[in-house]
Amino acid sequence: MEKFKKTAYGYDPNEVNRFLDNIIKQVTKMVNLIKEKDEAIKLRDQKILELQKMIAKTNGMREKIAQYERMESTLNKAIIMAQKTSDQIKQNAYRESEMLMENAKKNASRIVNEALMEAEKAEIEANRIRRNIIVYKRKLKDLLQAQLDMIEDIEKVNF
Repeated sequence: MEKFKKTAYGYDPNEVNRFLDNIIKQVTKMVNLIKEKDEAIKLRDQKILELQKMIAKTNGMREKIAQYERMESTLNKAIIMAQKTSDQIKQNAYRESEMLMENAKKNASRIVNEALMEAEKAEIEANRIRRNIIVYKRKLKDLLQAQLDMIEDIEKVNF
């Protein structure tokens, strides 16, 4: 808890202003961090859309091979889950930023502690998401490579 020097008319306005400036800077940093996380999520969404386009290109071969239908269904479910998770993260980040702004107006010293803890949680979550995306991309690449290998095997059998 910040302590201020008392003057004849109350607390020292310079100390209070410096303290409030510091809080504003910290809250601004957190809002910027949340915006950066939103941008990262948007980039991930774009990557997911690119992956969806790649999957759509393979759909043309589904009519020929029943196995591809099961694979597509599995991939679509995984993409939908990734989109839902991404949407939830964006919503949570937005709600957290709104809550931080309101709390900063009501209680400056409390919001500083809460904001620092939330930033740490967001960083942990972002790292977890990065790891999940890397694993997802690796699995998707392996799955697509397996599909390409199957196509090559089918072409060898047909010729």
